[in-house]
Amino acid sequence: MKLALFDLDHTLLPLDSDHAWGEFTIGLGWHEGSAFRAINDRFYDQYKMGTLNLAEYIAFTTEGIRRVGKDAALAAHQRFMAEVIRPAIRPQALALLKKHRDAGDTLVLITATNEFVTRPIAAELGFEHLLAVELQKAEDGWYNGQIAGTPSFREGKITRINAWLAERGCSLAQAQSSIFYSDSINDLPLLEQVHTPVATNPDAKLLDIARERDWQVLQLFS
Repeated sequence: MKLALFDLDHTLLPLDSDHAWGEFTIGLGWHEGSAFRAINDRFYDQYKMGTLNLAEYIAFTTEGIRRVGKDAALAAHQRFMAEVIRPAIRPQALALLKKHRDAGDTLVLITATNEFVTRPIAAELGFEHLLAVELQKAEDGWYNGQIAGTPSFREGKITRINAWLAERGCSLAQAQSSIFYSDSINDLPLLEQVHTPVATNPDAKLLDIARERDWQVLQLFS
């Protein structure tokens, strides 16, 4: 198997879909703007610094969809796709994905953003395989604000991709080739496991490491 792994936010998209979703829901009137924005921004800063408590963030970021319910949340996400995500998709990102598809690679989107936000984005980008943060569901079948299983975050991305590969009789070590595109220092554990790490639109910490280790640096949106 030839693997092409992709982070999502600031890698294939020139924005953070999780943070953008929060901003979008402020516009919907789901939250009091200034208070919600301050907390959302604080969590986003913690993510960039590599100090995010993901369980706390998931409880915070899913509060709106839990409160308004499934039908309203899904309708809002359709608007989010139309108004925020599709306009942000760049030809460079689509060309990169096409290059790997044409080469016969198996493409996997692996992201620390939750499945509610990312599943429609993955479909829009043509991904067959998505490994996102999975969310627990309550008895009514809708999300309860907790994480299900191992989150695809930091070292958890290694756990999740190896579990996914094991279901297919493979592992990262056994893959014919593997490449991972990411912008974030949070993804350093998985970048260190693949054959070809590509620091894509990298943050400052990851850029320093990429230069030290002579990894490829790709500025996809410059």
